[in-house]
Amino acid sequence: MMHDPVASPSALARSIGFDRALHANCADILWQNLTRNPDKAALIGPGGTWTYAALIAEAGRWGNAFAAAGLARHDRIAFFLDDTPALAAAFFGAVRAGFVPVLLNIQTRADLLRYYLQDSGARLAVVEADLSAVFDAACQDTQASRVISVNGQAAPFESAEAFLEGHGDTCPRADTGPEDMAFWMYSSGSTGRPKGIVHLHHDMAYTQAAFGAHVVRLRADDICFSVPKVYFAYGFGNAFTFPFSVGATTLLMPGQPEPQTILDLIEIHRATVFFGLPTLYTALARAEGVAHRDLSSIRQSMSAAEILSEDIYDAWKALVGHGPTEGLGSTEMLHIYLSNTLSDHRHGAAGAVVPGYEVKLLTPDGRAAAPGAHGVMHVRGDSSAPYYWQRPDKTAQTMRGDWINTGDRFLERDGYYYFQGRDDDLVKVAGQWVWPMEVERCLNEHADVHEAAVLAVELPDRRMALKAVVSLTREADTAELRDFVKARLTPYKSPRLFTVIDDLPKTGTGKIDRQLLLDTYGKAQPHDL
Repeated sequence: MMHDPVASPSALARSIGFDRALHANCADILWQNLTRNPDKAALIGPGGTWTYAALIAEAGRWGNAFAAAGLARHDRIAFFLDDTPALAAAFFGAVRAGFVPVLLNIQTRADLLRYYLQDSGARLAVVEADLSAVFDAACQDTQASRVISVNGQAAPFESAEAFLEGHGDTCPRADTGPEDMAFWMYSSGSTGRPKGIVHLHHDMAYTQAAFGAHVVRLRADDICFSVPKVYFAYGFGNAFTFPFSVGATTLLMPGQPEPQTILDLIEIHRATVFFGLPTLYTALARAEGVAHRDLSSIRQSMSAAEILSEDIYDAWKALVGHGPTEGLGSTEMLHIYLSNTLSDHRHGAAGAVVPGYEVKLLTPDGRAAAPGAHGVMHVRGDSSAPYYWQRPDKTAQTMRGDWINTGDRFLERDGYYYFQGRDDDLVKVAGQWVWPMEVERCLNEHADVHEAAVLAVELPDRRMALKAVVSLTREADTAELRDFVKARLTPYKSPRLFTVIDDLPKTGTGKIDRQLLLDTYGKAQPHDL
């Protein structure tokens, strides 16, 4: 049993009727459907249709095969898998049998993948056949001595068919407890070396009792389509936790999130609840022919990670009859803890506190921020990760007892929270403090701006200036953009420099890759406008 800093029962858990003791193994979220609705479709999409009974049987085979592979309780299994039925079956089979899946981003380069394998100590890995080359290059000098390929045969790895052969489909539930280690995800590494984020067996059920029950409110007849992948905490809840908790259906889409493919799948499968990101809604709202697509099946749309621009919110609303419900979460909390609602959406706000969570805003000296003042957000709730794997330094910085220090600065207004930037991203320009995020939001409201990121750069004379890296919907005069910011904000907040590029780079989670932008454009260049 791991040490969970969140007391049980906590007042927050009691407030939403959550009893941690009832959630000893997170595979129960899937297995409960064996008696409730075994013949209902659990998964649909390019990977075929799988009923709950069929998926549970396949998960049972995976669990038995993992147990027969000589793994010990809590041994890690690396998952380098796309969103296909094999991922669902292998994940739930592993946790039911008491092993610990480590969900890895399939866009990871070989050197970082090797670090994940070394850090996690995974002895066994399950890999997409199409990704076997990069994995083979990465697993040298690691403990991953046995690799299973799925969705095809990939030498020199063992095929899933051979691995599963002869194993029954009834897998006994391991005698895990609610506070036992269940699965990991890794941080993006945007602020340094990626951290292994450990989650416990009761965490999935808590996100359902909180965000799932109070915000998403799925019905058994819903068809959920999460474009963000399962190996991200946001996609994980959208595709696995919430639909399986109520016996709904998940539409899984492997491959790249191409707008036309996404629109095709919505039309073919009549998705009812759609989960996306601001970059995705931007691409869809501007996709060729989108106005002629039949999106009438979508009754609710969700967004997370970053704030949507008002024009994209309105464009999506014009297409489906409602705007995306925006929220904010983290991998440490496993899903969303601040959210707007379908009936009460406030533009620019990350949202109000989701039932089951508590937040506080603190000043740099640890005092409560005054009303109307900025503060660094701390959040707590029973889904929080207890620590980072083998990173006591980072654990001490982030996990403050039962509170998580998010490092994000917020402003609270009428119970809704507005993101003001990272705690460490203030920059002094012309003697005045500026938050680059405020300038970005202003630029994103300009009709000619597709996306913008604002960086602090050092000029040759050592002064600091703001540089805007922008992609445009059409050719625009940067002087006009400067004047736009000056008129909306104040003159000193207007970027001195502009760099125009075709597309802003993205991280695996769909966020703007600010570190790559800083590495590439973080100095004043002769071609800056």
